[in-house]
Amino acid sequence: MTKKKNLRLNSVSVGAEAVIHVILAAFSLCCIIPFIFVLIISFSSEDSIRAIGYSFTPLAWSTEAFSYAFDKLPQIWRSYFNSIFITVIGTVVSTLMCALYSYVLYRPDFRFRKFFNFFSFFTMIFGGGLVPTYIVCTQLLGLRENYAALIVPLLVNPFNIIIMRAFFKSSVPLELIEAATIDGSGEYNTLFRIVAPIAKPGVATVALLNALAFWNEWYLSLLYIKRNKILQPLQALLMELQNNVQYLNQMAGQMGASAINEAAKMPSQSLRMVLVVLIVVPIACAYPFFQRYIVAGLAVGSVKG
Repeated sequence: MTKKKNLRLNSVSVGAEAVIHVILAAFSLCCIIPFIFVLIISFSSEDSIRAIGYSFTPLAWSTEAFSYAFDKLPQIWRSYFNSIFITVIGTVVSTLMCALYSYVLYRPDFRFRKFFNFFSFFTMIFGGGLVPTYIVCTQLLGLRENYAALIVPLLVNPFNIIIMRAFFKSSVPLELIEAATIDGSGEYNTLFRIVAPIAKPGVATVALLNALAFWNEWYLSLLYIKRNKILQPLQALLMELQNNVQYLNQMAGQMGASAINEAAKMPSQSLRMVLVVLIVVPIACAYPFFQRYIVAGLAVGSVKG
């Protein structure tokens, strides 16, 4: 009796698998190398950058740009706190609102499901425009010079609602909801104790998208934070610092000896890369915590498909 070969589902030959691994490794390097390059430049001395430009092997290493950023720019620490606070609160509230909205769209017995489905989709295509949005936020909602101005406008994202609704449909059977209702479970209890644990990969994916949106947001600060700069998030501060570095270098010759000396002391080239590193590192450190849920979500989606 011949033994049956042990074949994996969707198995490929060893050669094909090796080629796939090489391609994925090359793609990963293309994603990682630019950040490594930025990190190397941030630790390069200003004299080395002036002499040979940006290079993987600078003539001299230096932490001058980091020292300048932390010593001369104390607002960075406050902006770090602002960005972390806005990202955490915004992600939690936005994900909660997205789950509540998606849940009622997922339920076929909800009477107004078609209307709210169209209502969320309509806002993806048509918007009120910048001026009406600004008037509503500042005059009607009072979103000015406060944290709410940096959180509330991003709380509801129709794209995330569509993603979570699709994930509910693909991973949570309606029979389970009916069984919970027969057992006397309320709607909120069903959502948070039955549906949410099953749809955890989808919830984590939407939470990551929300976190990225809040962390990278700078435009709201430009619109609604004018006087109270202590509320300025990290992205807006770093953009302003970037513009000030460029402006100081361009205008040093017209602003007198003090400005020239200040511009000469400022490690402007490496400081730009330091600002990029300060933006990328926190969100890069947070990503691994969401990775396993995202991979699980992709696996569930492939099985369901």
